[in-house]
Amino acid sequence: MVTVPQPSPRSALPLPVGLPIAVATGLVIPLQGRINGALGAKLDDGIAAAVVSFTTGLVLISAISLATPKGRAGLQRIIPAVRNRSFPRFYVLAGAIGALFVFAQSFTVALLGVALFTVAAVTGQTLSGLLVDRMGIGPGGRRAITGVRVLGSVLTVTAVAWAVSPRFGGDADIASLVLPVLLPLAAGFLMSFQQAMNGTATVHYGTPVAATLVNFIAGSTILWIAWLIKLAVAGPGNPLPAEWWYYLGGPMGCIFIGLAALLVRSLGVLITGLGMIAGQLVGSLVLDVVIPSPGTVVALPTVLGTILTLAAIIVATLPWPRGAFARRGAAKGR
Repeated sequence: MVTVPQPSPRSALPLPVGLPIAVATGLVIPLQGRINGALGAKLDDGIAAAVVSFTTGLVLISAISLATPKGRAGLQRIIPAVRNRSFPRFYVLAGAIGALFVFAQSFTVALLGVALFTVAAVTGQTLSGLLVDRMGIGPGGRRAITGVRVLGSVLTVTAVAWAVSPRFGGDADIASLVLPVLLPLAAGFLMSFQQAMNGTATVHYGTPVAATLVNFIAGSTILWIAWLIKLAVAGPGNPLPAEWWYYLGGPMGCIFIGLAALLVRSLGVLITGLGMIAGQLVGSLVLDVVIPSPGTVVALPTVLGTILTLAAIIVATLPWPRGAFARRGAAKGR
């Protein structure tokens, strides 16, 4: 019989340690996006690029699972945990949310542009981060919706919109964007649920390696089915490139999913998500300065919006008690 590990205070990372790790994890997202985007252009097939990314990630995390003692122990816990209903069984499908996010990137970025896609996805993720923490879906339990956390969330969305504002086009038909923007909004909204589900599964598997493996199995399965349907309808794209760096997107996804599953236990879903959003903006800014894409302009709003995002994370993590604002208002009214 496999003993299922339970949460313990000793395994939790303190905020000063966990939050920088969340920001550092977010740094890989824009680089992964740049690589997957270049692969999609090279193949002339966004779904094929997503299949390559997920499949390479699956191969890597499978090798890690088999080669490490913790990975092998986690593998042994997966089936008993699902069979014993240690958590809802549909949590094993969390990887489908990652596949949906990649699907949203493939089919709406060309319509919306990177800026509007980013704002929609971040808005959805931030709103659901508050909800998921309040519902207690993640392994960290319930976390109250305080005025400080709401303020930090609003500041984050505002800061992201400001940071990407130089990339907005001026001639877009707003009405024609309403329906396409719902897909990244929904994908971003579900990302917080994915992190919570992975975090809970990690507690019962005993390692984020097993949770990451299950994610990549589910996501790869869905994307392969989607690509085979596309192949039957539209035919293949271009052949796979020979350059090795096109295949780094999957390994970077392993880092992102694994660390997110580990961090939500200590930080909660909202703070983990906000930290990664901050890292994503910082990473995008660094990439635009060091390895700019054609037509990239680093404007002042991009820099200031990134700084405001970091400030919003600090606001959201301040340990002010719920009701503090109400007490202060009552004191002023006396």
